[in-house]
Amino acid sequence: MSFEVFEKLEAKVQQALDTITLLQMEIEELKEKNKTLSHEVQDASGNREALVRENEQLKSEQVAWQERLRALLGKMDDV
Repeated sequence: MSFEVFEKLEAKVQQALDTITLLQMEIEELKEKNKTLSHEVQDASGNREALVRENEQLKSEQVAWQERLRALLGKMDDV
C-alpha cells in the first residue's frame, strides 16, 4: 500500500517538475519577446521624433512660401 502511495507521490512530483520546466521556458520566451518589443518601441519613438522635427521644418517652409507669395501678390496689386 505504501509503495503505491509513494509511486503516486513520485508521479505528482515529476509532473510538477515538468510543469515548472515548461513555465521556465515560457518565461524565457516572454522575456525575449519583451526585449524585442522594447527595442521596437525605442525605434518607433525615435522615428516619431524625427517625423515631428520634419513636420515642424515643413510648416516653417510653408509659412515662408506663403509670405513670399503674399509679397509677390502685393507687388502685382501695385502694378
